Amino acid sequence: MGRLDRKTVLISGSSTGIGRAAALEFAGEGARVVGCGRDPGTAAETVRLVKEAGGEMVALAPVDLADRDGARAWIDFALYEYGRFDVLCNNASSMRNAPFDRLGPDDWHHTIRNELDLVYQCTRAAWPHLVEQGGGVVLNIASISGSRGALFVQQAAHGAAKGGVLALTRHLCGAGAAHGIRVNSISPGLIRTRATAPHIDDPGSGVPALLKKIPAGRVGRPEEVARLAAFLASDDAAYVNGADFVIDGGISAMAG
Repeated sequence: MGRLDRKTVLISGSSTGIGRAAALEFAGEGARVVGCGRDPGTAAETVRLVKEAGGEMVALAPVDLADRDGARAWIDFALYEYGRFDVLCNNASSMRNAPFDRLGPDDWHHTIRNELDLVYQCTRAAWPHLVEQGGGVVLNIASISGSRGALFVQQAAHGAAKGGVLALTRHLCGAGAAHGIRVNSISPGLIRTRATAPHIDDPGSGVPALLKKIPAGRVGRPEEVARLAAFLASDDAAYVNGADFVIDGGISAMAG
């Protein structure tokens, strides 16, 4: 018996990185996973990996979750497949970084749209169904950049968007309490994914100096974030609400 048996879990951005790791972890805990992504090929690859591991998963791709109609299409897809859902994990994001004096309006709006507006659109589309069924879980993947300054690269737009996700999490906690909806967030530090690997492996990126400040002595793995997410999505975390969980190897405690 897994801790997510008989639960249906929606994971946005399930094609790669933390989203793919979460799909594998949640399915391994017994959940029926509904993923999505922009690229049909990588979305289908995650579905294949989950099924090969003995799990159950479907995915919708391509879909633009920052668009209201796209977010609704994903929620409707989950309802069509399973009739209901228990957990919404807002993981998908896309950002554009640059030094602030070179951060143009297009970069800013792209990041806010795909890291904050996207969370709003998905949650807004899912909310009436969670209320109607008497509760559920919303889990937002934020970032330590949402509450702290840049560690090795300037991230003004990313930090602002993820700071908004943290604030939205608290307000949704209050909005959902009367309906049995729990809302929490996770703030990862530096995690090795396809997107971050080029920076991590670049000797000139500043990561080697950063590693000296991380008590764990290494960067994190997507699977480690996924295991924390599975706990927060489960009934084992029934009394956890409105909280943010930092998973960064201890750097915030030592240098933040």
